[in-house]
Parts: sequence; C-alpha cells; structure tokens
Amino acid sequence: MSQLPLEVAEEIAREQQHFAAAPDAFFKAWKRGVQIAGPRWFGDGTQEGFEQARDKWALCPDMPRISKALGVLSAGERMFLAAMVSFYNAHRSAPLLRRCGFEGLSDLSGLDLARRQVIASLVLHYNGW
Repeated sequence: MSQLPLEVAEEIAREQQHFAAAPDAFFKAWKRGVQIAGPRWFGDGTQEGFEQARDKWALCPDMPRISKALGVLSAGERMFLAAMVSFYNAHRSAPLLRRCGFEGLSDLSGLDLARRQVIASLVLHYNGW
C-alpha cells in the first residue's frame, strides 16, 4: 500500500484537527454573536441564561420574537440577527433574510467589524445544528 505524499497527509491532519475543534469554536463565536445582538433574542432571553449556557442548544434563536421585531431594528441589527438565524435553521431564516434585503454574502458589507468577525467564524466552524 502506498503512502500519501507528505503535503497531502499534513493537509488531512490540519483539516481533521480543525473539524475536531470546530464545535467548541462555533459555540464561542455563537456566544459572542449572542452577546453582540443581545441575549433577549436567544435561549430564555435572559442575561442569566446567556451566562449559564454551555452549548449552542441553550442559545437557540427565539424565531417568533426576532421575526416580530425586525421592523423596529436598525438595518445592521436586522441583517446580523437574520444571518445568525440562518445558521440555526436555513429554511426558516430565508423569509427573514429576504425581509432584510439579503441577496448574497456581499450584503454583509454593511456590518461592522465585530459582527463580520462573528459571521466569518461561524462560517469557518459551522458543523451543523
């Protein structure tokens, strides 16, 4: 049996290492996003619930609450919340994204650096909900 070239084996090892750490990294990015957006939109909606959360399941988006509030949020807040919801449930987030005018990733250009970093980290470490 032949061995893989060293560079291929190293790339496979890097990917395995990345994806092994992805769930924890995703949760850290998710929690940072929840902190930026406001805990009221996630989990039980309380600061205490946010602080006690130990996994992404404890900070699921409150879809009905977010949907009702989209009209009173700033454009950036709407876009960020809708983008975060899209990681939780792509099907249910599609109407929210349309309401925000989201047509593609370039529409995230209106977000500030902190929000862009959260979204980038969520993309990089997403491992399914």
